Amino acid sequence: MSDLIRKAMSLGIGITIMGKEKIEQVVDELVRKGEIAPSESKELVTRLIEKGEDQKEEMKRVVKENMLKLLDELHVATKQDIERLERRLDQLEARQSDSQ
Repeated sequence: MSDLIRKAMSLGIGITIMGKEKIEQVVDELVRKGEIAPSESKELVTRLIEKGEDQKEEMKRVVKENMLKLLDELHVATKQDIERLERRLDQLEARQSDSQ
C-alpha cells in the first residue's frame, strides 16, 4: 500500500469529514496515477468510509464527554437535575395541598 494511502488512513479528522463522493474521487485519482490497482479501489473506499464512520462516532463521544465535564465544572444544571427538582416540587406541593 502506498505511503499516500497510509497517510490518508491515519488522518482521522480528514476522513471523518470527507463524504463518500470525495473519498471515491481521491481513490479514483490514485488508480489513475497508478498508485493502487483498480481491483483494490472498491475495498479501499469501503475501508476509508468505515474508518471515517468509526472516527466520527469516537469524535462525538469525546465531544460529549468534554461538554459534560465542562457543564459540571461550570455548575450548570443538567436535565436530570431539573427533573429531580420538579419531582421534589411536585411532592412538596402535594403535601401542602393535603395539609390544607
